[in-house]
Amino acid sequence: MTEFADRLLAWFEVHGRSDLPWQRDVTAYRVWVSEIMLQQTQVQTVIPYFRKFVVRFPDVASLAGADQDDVLRRWSGLGYYARARNLHKAAQIVVARHAGIFPQQFADVVALPGIGRSTAGAILALAAGQRHAILDGNVKRVLARHEMIAGWPGKASVAESLWAAAERNTPASAVARYTQAIMDLGATLCTSSKPCCDACPVSRDCRALAANAVPDFPGRKTRKPKPLRQTTMILASVDGRVFLQRRPEAGIWGGLWSLPELGERSLQDWCTEVLKTDVTGRDSWELLRHSFSHYDLDIQPIVVRIAARPGKVADADCETWHRLEDVPPGGIAAPVKKLLDQLKRFENAAHR
Repeated sequence: MTEFADRLLAWFEVHGRSDLPWQRDVTAYRVWVSEIMLQQTQVQTVIPYFRKFVVRFPDVASLAGADQDDVLRRWSGLGYYARARNLHKAAQIVVARHAGIFPQQFADVVALPGIGRSTAGAILALAAGQRHAILDGNVKRVLARHEMIAGWPGKASVAESLWAAAERNTPASAVARYTQAIMDLGATLCTSSKPCCDACPVSRDCRALAANAVPDFPGRKTRKPKPLRQTTMILASVDGRVFLQRRPEAGIWGGLWSLPELGERSLQDWCTEVLKTDVTGRDSWELLRHSFSHYDLDIQPIVVRIAARPGKVADADCETWHRLEDVPPGGIAAPVKKLLDQLKRFENAAHR
């Protein structure tokens, strides 16, 4: 065992996190769900979602047998919805190819949708004690600073150096504790801003600290200004219901239920073509801005009043007249939920 690992494990025994929900009743399934949820999401945000998710889907079989709408509904608000779709698909593969038992071979795990090298290593290390290095965002930061590995980790040569450091420091024993320890170190002390170097168990030979250059590591990608996109969302409402459409699987909010977007058509043409009715009134609400990782989106909400709700929708799998008082039919993106809540308040106030 390296001195780095030895000091990290000693620190973990006293200061490590041991009361996270997925650290109780440890199974490969629970660790897998937590690792997917934790991708690009903070622990405190994940905890309530994880708890509710594993109550509804306590094992691989229950997740595999669920409707995608139900899975996405439990994911609503957590973001990065491709994670939920891949989790669902992977559960179905585990049932079909592995008899419902989460695989224990690295090659089988990394072949599942939504699982890369680091996530596969983390699952097998934490759930089965297998020796696999990991390299999530926290670990990249710790190793880049400790070994003063320059450059943006997304660059292949930099990633290769970080993986070499991760492999070199991962011990042959106590792998589960070491894996949790190095993640905890990055999450609690070796943070991206205001790191607590004085309390760090591996600070005495941290090369970036010795060079007074901790903030410079890891290197950052040159950022360009995020582009701004615009769309118009239609809140067609009548009799306490609102018209929703399921989004295509590909693209943002794939598979989620959403408010329809106007596109290039006029509002009257859209109502005639889609709802088979005329517009009797309209209100424009204030712009709602939603930020994605690569661009910002300005949403112009338009509330449309129509004479009557059409009797049937064209495709019940992709369109519905949703009662505002009911649970959503599936997953709903955060800005869409915000608009639906606003519409519900608006409708309730109008009927007082």
